[in-house]
Amino acid sequence: MSDEKKKILVVDDELDMLMVIKLRLEASGFNVVTASDGLEGLNLARKENPDLIVLDIMLPKMNGYKVARFLKFDEKFKHIPIIMLTALSRDKDRTTGVETGADAYLTKPFESEQLIATVNGFLSGKFNR
Repeated sequence: MSDEKKKILVVDDELDMLMVIKLRLEASGFNVVTASDGLEGLNLARKENPDLIVLDIMLPKMNGYKVARFLKFDEKFKHIPIIMLTALSRDKDRTTGVETGADAYLTKPFESEQLIATVNGFLSGKFNR
């Protein structure tokens, strides 16, 4: 296996949250790129072709459901695992997340260890997409 760091795209419009997630993932050895709105996130996903995406739902310009849907219906990007990380915690929101392409659905506030374990699970192949 190569020593190249896995690339993760984090999309969140709350700058503090974006920085916390970025720092935690970088501390775990990942290369992290960030976007602060849905449209920027979609464009960066297409440009950077990350190994995994951590995606908020409530975003300006385009919500996370739409971003996930665009990526999951594109042959070039549908293989990328998407972890939705959001404050929306109702069953209905979780169901919509899964239906639009989320491979995992975590709610805020979240435990960093849970996020890192979920990321590692997908990137190591332990979790199925």
